[in-house]
Amino acid sequence: MNRLGRLFRTTAFKLALGFLLIFAIFAVAILAYVGFSAGRLLDEQVSITVGEEIKGLLAQYNSGGVVRLVRQIERRSQQPGSSLYLVTSAAGETLAGNIMSVESEGLLEAGTYELFYRVIEDGAPRPHRALVETVILPGGFRLMVGRDLAETDRFRTVIWRAGGWSILFVIALSVTGGVFVARRVLTRIDQMTETARIIMAGDLTGRLTISGSGDELDRLAQSLNAMLDRINELMTGLREVSDNIAHDLKTPLTRLRNSAEEALRSSGTLDDLRLALDHTIEEADDLIKVFNALLMIARAEAGGALDHGAPLDLTDIARDVVELYEPLADEAGLHLNIDVGAPVTINGSRELLGQALANLIDNAIKYAPAHDQSSKAETPDIVLSVHRHGSHAQLIVADRGPGIAQADRGRVLDRFVRLETSRTRPGSGLGLSLVAAVARLHGGTLHLEDNDPGLRAVITLPVSAVPS
Repeated sequence: MNRLGRLFRTTAFKLALGFLLIFAIFAVAILAYVGFSAGRLLDEQVSITVGEEIKGLLAQYNSGGVVRLVRQIERRSQQPGSSLYLVTSAAGETLAGNIMSVESEGLLEAGTYELFYRVIEDGAPRPHRALVETVILPGGFRLMVGRDLAETDRFRTVIWRAGGWSILFVIALSVTGGVFVARRVLTRIDQMTETARIIMAGDLTGRLTISGSGDELDRLAQSLNAMLDRINELMTGLREVSDNIAHDLKTPLTRLRNSAEEALRSSGTLDDLRLALDHTIEEADDLIKVFNALLMIARAEAGGALDHGAPLDLTDIARDVVELYEPLADEAGLHLNIDVGAPVTINGSRELLGQALANLIDNAIKYAPAHDQSSKAETPDIVLSVHRHGSHAQLIVADRGPGIAQADRGRVLDRFVRLETSRTRPGSGLGLSLVAAVARLHGGTLHLEDNDPGLRAVITLPVSAVPS
């Protein structure tokens, strides 16, 4: 009983009943219109038939008088399925016809009337309805001609009976169809509910069933499955980040504590304590940089940094970053060059895009091999390029360092991933992850390519799209 109640409360069943009610109203209205129009048409046909018979009888009266009219009516009255006839004198006496008497004197006045009379059927009198027309002849004689309306009444009865049975059949069929559709919908909703319970219990691998029909429930299931995939991906990333933070920050925190403990235990002079504190501050700054990078990645992936995204020129950002890092490149014995064309304007965050370019150039400086300053006339060690290609802009940082193997280019975009070749160099493994997050936030992508030799980091951004 509970399941039946749930079935009747489903939206599908209510929609089926709603459509049924609308259809029933229209069906009754159409049936009433058809019945009324058909009955009126039959009444008009009866009226025309009566009028034509009166014309014929008047012609007989005009050519032979009352005697001929009486004979003609007596002959017609004897025919099967004949009309109703009555001829009376001026005093109301019946002269001929198959109507024995008229209950209302008003029917003997000129005009068209409905007459109710009785017919003996199966040994019992039954009331019948007829349409009659009365004509007053010269000398006060009255001629009444009518047609029985039983056929018209039977026709109306047949129409209403057929219509009633049809509506009952449609109602039964609609209720059955509504129950069938509601059961199917309820079954799929129950499956979705059960899957939701599994997911709420902690199993993020559960997915909604897709029937393959392509209906609205399938589209809803596909959207929810895509959302669950994204949630699962974020949760997996969160677990990995938590593990990586616990692993990668444990060492510097332990080193920081050991340094402070060593300073307390062995530093005997003020200079020794100051040196130990300087070292502790450096370690703390490195930790702060890691947390700042994590915070910036989180802001980029959440989209909050673009709440006030404004039009900006990528070439200006590139020039500012190159100007900032050119002294650092010179100190490392590297040649940093910039290659920009016409201004390229997009909507976005100047801070995040500048940080992304700074990370790429910092990595290039960190891993590019130094050479003699006299070789600056040759191919630059690091080149930052900004160009527009159709509806997209490309920011490219190319270096001539050791590069990244093809198999590792996807992995290095994750947080805290550091290749074996970079373990001896300072860093947290968050630089490329931040660049990828900034690119995604602006509707673009980050690709790592071979520079032969070296690495080309290509950020592709849509020019016309406004990040949201």
